Amino acid sequence: METQKEISTKKTDSVNAEQKTILPGVFQTEMYFPLLRHRKVAVVGNQTSVIEKHHLIDSLLVAGIDVEKVFAPEHGFRGHASAGEHVKSSIDIKTGLPIISLYGKHKKPTPEDLKNIDIIVFDIQDVGARFYTYLSTLHYVMEAAAEQHIPIIVLDRPNPNADYIDGPVMENQYKSFVGLHPVPIVYAMTIGEYAKMLNGEGWLKNAVRADLKIIPIKNYKHGSVYHLPVKPSPNLPNDQAVGLYPSLCLFEGTDISVGRGTDLQFQIIGSPDLPESDFSFIPMPNIGSKWPMHQGKVCYGKDLSKIKIPKKINLKWMIWAYQHHKNKSIFFNKFLEKLIGNSFFRQQIKAGKTAEEIRQTWREGIEDFKKIRTKYLIYE
Repeated sequence: METQKEISTKKTDSVNAEQKTILPGVFQTEMYFPLLRHRKVAVVGNQTSVIEKHHLIDSLLVAGIDVEKVFAPEHGFRGHASAGEHVKSSIDIKTGLPIISLYGKHKKPTPEDLKNIDIIVFDIQDVGARFYTYLSTLHYVMEAAAEQHIPIIVLDRPNPNADYIDGPVMENQYKSFVGLHPVPIVYAMTIGEYAKMLNGEGWLKNAVRADLKIIPIKNYKHGSVYHLPVKPSPNLPNDQAVGLYPSLCLFEGTDISVGRGTDLQFQIIGSPDLPESDFSFIPMPNIGSKWPMHQGKVCYGKDLSKIKIPKKINLKWMIWAYQHHKNKSIFFNKFLEKLIGNSFFRQQIKAGKTAEEIRQTWREGIEDFKKIRTKYLIYE
């Protein structure tokens, strides 16, 4: 028989374990279910919008909440579409709810889309990089909500890249769907904190302010280790890919493949025009990449799938790839400036600048951003 001391110790251990469990805002149903009852609800979500193994939509419907429609970001409601693929609006087979795509030409909910909607719930897992398009979806949804005087609830989720800040602050002339705001590539904020910043800094159109409520994460602080339970998008299959994404996504502005069309997306880099080596791969169409770069061609490069994830944007891989590429005239493409957010990065690489020399040009912008960021933090 267990002694009282042993029972007490077990209880303490259980409490400690519970305290360490990170619970995204979606789990705090007692904080937002009451706000949704007797109201017509629109949900902005995708495959990451889950409580345990249950989708948020299913949980809301079981609770008797009147969900009218779903808005889906890039990759669609179920998260299977390829990057950049136009996703059509449709009907969810399981629930019969209308799904309105917020990708392609229709990035912002229209007044007609929001007609008779009383409140919006936003629940999408971000990965903490400026060019991840869910931030732009958040921007346009908040903007539309503010213009139609509809309150919005953001169910906050951990940022897996929230323990460092790095990259150049985006210049306004390079605004696009892969970057709408003057922030570094890695900004170390949760999506809830970021939503507060959009409101507070007047970054929505005409400086409108959304009627915003954040449902916070339990047991979380910046730098907490959090393993994403669901792939945030088809080409970020694991923690390694998510951690390398801020560094490797810049290669999408070049001739270098980041492993789309393989099982190691955002964990390898390569091109047919890099020197032959012991490591190679052949991109072929798969889920999330119907038309991968260098399809069917042998690519040589680097395998980063087992390395320790750097807590900064690693520029050495870009410098190495440019220096060793056989055809420098085709190395860069026009997408690069939108990803990096400035006009001079391309020239810095061509001029042979070192990683540290390039990083030095980011520092003033990063320090200015840190002052802005501090105003909107919810967590330590």
